[in-house]
Amino acid sequence: MNQENASTEAIYKNMLVIWLGLFMSQFAFLVMVYFAVPKVFEFGFTKPILDQNSLIILIFAVAAVFNLALSFILKKRFLDQAINEQNVSFVQTAMIAGAALCESVSIFGMMLAFIAAYQYFFAWMILGTLGMLFHFPLRKNVMDANFGKSFNREGR
Repeated sequence: MNQENASTEAIYKNMLVIWLGLFMSQFAFLVMVYFAVPKVFEFGFTKPILDQNSLIILIFAVAAVFNLALSFILKKRFLDQAINEQNVSFVQTAMIAGAALCESVSIFGMMLAFIAAYQYFFAWMILGTLGMLFHFPLRKNVMDANFGKSFNREGR
């Protein structure tokens, strides 16, 4: 394995470790909510989705959708920049920015559990976790940023 491929592989492995840490934090948030506000886990789906805290819930819902959409927009922009400038660091920036914005969606859910003892907080947690899955680092993105979109493993 030559130096360039070793460097590419090391960058990819670093991205995997960072992503895994951010992904596991989703479950750490859930555990924190469980120990801090256990009553929100007593599911009674007869409760209304919007209760006396409806303004806060709606604000957090809009912020969550905005952050989720922004995560994909920024990821695409950074990946395009990585390929155009042949700069692998932008691939890592794309993954971290996207994953962090998805993590903020889960944090909004956690805040709803803490602030309003909102039973449906888990919807934000699920949305944030699903978004995080879509930001899983791909080796292809690192290769494209290193060698260009026309990279062909057999031809190089």
